[in-house]
Amino acid sequence: MMKKLRTHGGIRKPIFRIFGSIAVVLLALTGCSSGNGSPNATTASANAPGKAANTATFAEPPNTVPNWIWPFAPIADFSVSNSSDLQYLMFRPLYWFGNDGKAEVNDSLSLAAAPVYSNGGKTVTIKLKPYNWSNGTAVTSADVMFWFNMAKAEKTNYAAYVPGQFPDNIVSATAPDAKTIVFNTDKAYSQQWFLSNQLGQITPMPAAWDMTAANTKGTCASSESGCAAVYKYLIAQSKDLPTYATNPLWQVVDGPWSLKSFNSDGHITFVPNTKYSGPVKPTLKEFIEVPFTTDSAEFNVLRGASTIDVGYLPTQDLSSPRPANTSPGQAGPNPLSANYTLAPWNLYGINYFPINFNNPTVGPIFKQLYFRQALQSTVDQKGILTSAAKNYGFETTGPVPLFPDSPLISATEKSNPYPFNIDAAKKYLTDNGWTVASGTAATCSKPGTAAGDCGAGVTAGQKLSFNLQYASGTQTITTAMQSLKSNAAQAGIILNISPAPFNTVTGTAIPCSGKTCTWEMGNWGGGWVYAPDYYPTGETLFQTGAGSNSGSYSNAAMDKLISDSTTQSGTAVMQAYENALAKDVPVIWQPNYTYSLTEVANGLKGATTQNPYSAINPEDWHY
Repeated sequence: MMKKLRTHGGIRKPIFRIFGSIAVVLLALTGCSSGNGSPNATTASANAPGKAANTATFAEPPNTVPNWIWPFAPIADFSVSNSSDLQYLMFRPLYWFGNDGKAEVNDSLSLAAAPVYSNGGKTVTIKLKPYNWSNGTAVTSADVMFWFNMAKAEKTNYAAYVPGQFPDNIVSATAPDAKTIVFNTDKAYSQQWFLSNQLGQITPMPAAWDMTAANTKGTCASSESGCAAVYKYLIAQSKDLPTYATNPLWQVVDGPWSLKSFNSDGHITFVPNTKYSGPVKPTLKEFIEVPFTTDSAEFNVLRGASTIDVGYLPTQDLSSPRPANTSPGQAGPNPLSANYTLAPWNLYGINYFPINFNNPTVGPIFKQLYFRQALQSTVDQKGILTSAAKNYGFETTGPVPLFPDSPLISATEKSNPYPFNIDAAKKYLTDNGWTVASGTAATCSKPGTAAGDCGAGVTAGQKLSFNLQYASGTQTITTAMQSLKSNAAQAGIILNISPAPFNTVTGTAIPCSGKTCTWEMGNWGGGWVYAPDYYPTGETLFQTGAGSNSGSYSNAAMDKLISDSTTQSGTAVMQAYENALAKDVPVIWQPNYTYSLTEVANGLKGATTQNPYSAINPEDWHY
């Protein structure tokens, strides 16, 4: 939705309260949450680069820069870099997820109190807390209705939209007073799911954004019919990157930070929002983000310990791997310990790359389960994690993350239905009409739809040769792609891999149809962090027609299992869904690398506890 795309990969402190039955599952995710490992701390130096000026400089992921400011994004711009490194700092979502490094709702940082359910679970009442916008106006129910009306009017342009779900499943939405919103749903839903994956999407939008032109007021906050013109205007402003820091629209914030300067190359400076209403106010004078084209370039600056306060250690520059018998959240030896503390940052998510089921030429091949099983069997996840990732990360075997441990994880996922096996990959193909010779593209020698044939839409003589674009700039991802290329070739699957900037990959690998739907495979490197679909039911990624279903995967039986997981609570319904999806291989699962081997300057406090949903909180940082 990290697309809620993630990158890196070698890619809040107040008391919380779990809302309703969400505690049943989310509490189980907290025991060994990412970011909660023991950092490799040292007191050898407390002279952080920004200490004298009371600033903190943050290194952006390699070749990945924020490029979308409006917190209502299409799939091409729905990324961690845009939400976590830009939008969330200024525009707060209705409910904040991530608490002291744990995968939990954070009541203290949420703009609203816990939702109250009535009418058999079909009426949801939300009470806003006393927050203000930086222009002095209050955050009100009209700001929530503004977002809701926009979501209704422009749902096909919103990356988190899933047909039949929010806002389709809302029968009526009202704002009886300035601090109350009431949603009436079409049926009773799982409360843990509704809070996490429906209400969690909402970001209140100020009246100052309800405009159709620079000096013309819109009516989207009060009427869905008024949203089209407002959407057109806000989209145009969102595309105008050079004006982000000067456009009056984006100066109205309710988060702890405001933009001081913005450069489309990734140089961004934030200053405290002096009118922030939240409980944790910034003490830094400035928060600065800086870009790098490669992780090696960032490391060259980082090891000088002169400008970066929070950066990342490329896995290839580790002096030795993390010990194999330790948790993914724990740090191994730190070559920069004289100046930095190493704090591995694992996100609550999965890693995969999509294949385009709607490609007019190769889509019919991708729709054959045996092919997906074959390609999946050539992914050497354990080997990549051991060698390229230096033991930082964990496997992805289905839609539920394998770390941290929780009752949601099924035995099927733990055992991995498609472990690395070149011989098994060959057999999947030869059993289904393909002639396989190692090192060359396999050929369909038995077209047709009977058992043992190549399958519907696959033509005689068609070859298993595909274009796979991947995110450049990170050596671990490059090494993994080279490994996959080599392994797949042994099974007769030729992958023509090519690097491209992260934003290019995410802008290409999107849902499409027709003759121009020609991309084949796209790997942005980090898969998906479950945000704002915080509960891993998967509707945003794998349901037919979902906004972030990049490869246009469609399976009616899976749609039913996903639907069940949204209306029923507990592990049984979730495991039925995850087992079926893990076996159906809707995407190609790949290692879930540690999102960032974060290096925090020893003199900087508050930055080693990291949010498993990818958000950063520099308002917590201090010297």
